[in-house]
Amino acid sequence: MIHSDHDADGVCLRISGEMLTQSLDSVEQAFSAIKPQGDNITFDLSGIEALDTGGAWMIADMARRARAVGAQVTYEGLSPAHSALLNTVAQNIPDEPGTATEQRSFVDWVAKVGARTVGAWKDTLSMLGFLGLTLHRLARTIVMPWRLRKAALVSQMEEVGFKAIPIVALMGFLIGVVLAFQGATQLKQFGAEIFVVELISISVLRELGILLTAIIVAGRSGSAFTASIGSMKVQEEIDAMRTLGLDPTEVLVIPRVVALLIMLPILGFIADMAALFGGGLMSWIDLDISPGMFVTRLKEGTGIWHFVIGMIKAPFFAVVIGVIACWQAMQVKGSAQSVGQRTTASVVQSIFMVIALDALFSIFFSVLDI
Repeated sequence: MIHSDHDADGVCLRISGEMLTQSLDSVEQAFSAIKPQGDNITFDLSGIEALDTGGAWMIADMARRARAVGAQVTYEGLSPAHSALLNTVAQNIPDEPGTATEQRSFVDWVAKVGARTVGAWKDTLSMLGFLGLTLHRLARTIVMPWRLRKAALVSQMEEVGFKAIPIVALMGFLIGVVLAFQGATQLKQFGAEIFVVELISISVLRELGILLTAIIVAGRSGSAFTASIGSMKVQEEIDAMRTLGLDPTEVLVIPRVVALLIMLPILGFIADMAALFGGGLMSWIDLDISPGMFVTRLKEGTGIWHFVIGMIKAPFFAVVIGVIACWQAMQVKGSAQSVGQRTTASVVQSIFMVIALDALFSIFFSVLDI
């Protein structure tokens, strides 16, 4: 409640009851109705039973408006705790109301684009530096294999490889079925159904098998790498490692990259075999190409180089996925929100780089006529 009394010394505002945020709507109109003049104003706050930040702000704001018109403001009856709260709130009230953000001009847009370009360039340099550091630690591990943490390696191989076999095999099987069905639909128009075997084998062994496997691994394992190491970064466990004289790259990054280097070719092989099985099954059902004929055409029309080319790509995809995932984890800045943002960025960048690298390999092998 608020009451105002006028006397020879000015105006006395007596405020009583609870000045809490949840009950301020009942006194807001009464506070707004008071228009401070140039008189002296005394706030009698002895009747306040409870006061929080919202109530203190309403009192301090009225005092600010009174001072703005030249009035002298004094407080009476405040307890020490309420006085400290009111002084803290009064000191942090802005002198002027905020102004709306001005509409950005073309120059501001250009400056924003430039700042993002510079940031992207710095991130690229940082990632290349991390790639160099990872390759150095990997080379040192090859020279001194006893430095490799074997328990961590086996654990990561299980997470990256063994647990991913069902989804990779299912993906490969379905890709083979789709290729056989779509290829048969088109080749029937020309009476060339038998060439569906070459369509399936070459596209799967050379491109789709390892590419789609790498994309699945990037989304599944790459995100897990970023989330786990990023959480350690938030909890300052990586700083604790450095304090203990441990190299985070050697302890955290190398086992994950080595696990990818070992397991990605194996997963790619499983995807290839599952795709060939699915394609052969669909060809048998839809085109009446027997399994024996499918295998014969596969041997005659598909060279071993198609399979080798797909396997050559696997280690490069593994390094790209591992480095990007771990680098993004190292960029986490002290909050769970940052972990989520970096995990998303890790998946997007890994998939993009895998596809871009696959395109470069396709151009390279085409130039070599392989």
